[in-house]
Amino acid sequence: MKDKNAYIVCFGEVLWDIFPEGSRAGGAPFNVAYHVHKAGIDVKVLSRTGNDELGGELKQKIKNWGISTDFIQNDNIHPTSIVIAKIDEHNEATYEIIDNVAWDHIEYLPEHNDLISNAEAFVYGSLSSRNEKTKNTLLQLLEKAQLKIFDVNFRPPFIDTEHIETLLHKADIVKINKSELQQILDFTGEKYTTEEEAVQYIQKRFQIKEVVLTKGSEGAKYFVGEKVYTADAVPVTVVDTVGSGDSFLSGFISKRIYDESPEEILQQAVALGAFITSKSGACPEYEYSDFQEFKKSINASTT
Repeated sequence: MKDKNAYIVCFGEVLWDIFPEGSRAGGAPFNVAYHVHKAGIDVKVLSRTGNDELGGELKQKIKNWGISTDFIQNDNIHPTSIVIAKIDEHNEATYEIIDNVAWDHIEYLPEHNDLISNAEAFVYGSLSSRNEKTKNTLLQLLEKAQLKIFDVNFRPPFIDTEHIETLLHKADIVKINKSELQQILDFTGEKYTTEEEAVQYIQKRFQIKEVVLTKGSEGAKYFVGEKVYTADAVPVTVVDTVGSGDSFLSGFISKRIYDESPEEILQQAVALGAFITSKSGACPEYEYSDFQEFKKSINASTT
């Protein structure tokens, strides 16, 4: 990525996460976009909100953050998405995702052809495909994308195993956590004794060039072809884990599109994931220089 006009596209859900203490803008693809934007990379969010008060407020908030809403469609029939979020005593989040909302009905438009084909990367997840309309739009967009990054994001009951396999086949890069890895093994009927064998099986079966495996407090692994790179977790005081996987992926993307070394790509991902878990919410207010200082402190403590 050397063109100063280069950008990435994040496709899927934008919504309001409703917490006991208030509402926050969210949705996995948007969370990724937020942190990529913080890194100074241009990002386009391709989604849909309702033509309602919540939709207007959500778009305005996104604009206030400096992120374009040009490709967030208006829906006159379906409402803006809300998710009821709860944090348990272990700082883990659970979600009640309301069905049949605006982002379930993202339309494929002619203007998307150039948007997707000229993007450095196209980021997508599995949740947005729960409705046929958005599923079909996603499949069309994947035919146009240069670098397809699949953020596996299982949210029961919205898991279509056949479609997940299709999305895995389409991907160039897959980000997955330990639980999702096991679920994929379960529905493919395979068993492996080590993570490396399990991931390499998935790489081979679905012809995936790169897989990033997140393991929470155990760090992460980055599989590039037959090579495996590892990174330890960064010790931080966890405030909550909302969006931690999304911030990890953002850190990964911010280095991957510049063709940095696998070690640097993985370290950036782990560091940003840790930085965000030390704050409240998936998209906390911060300056990128704050993260850079945090990363320097990590490097200093490990040398």
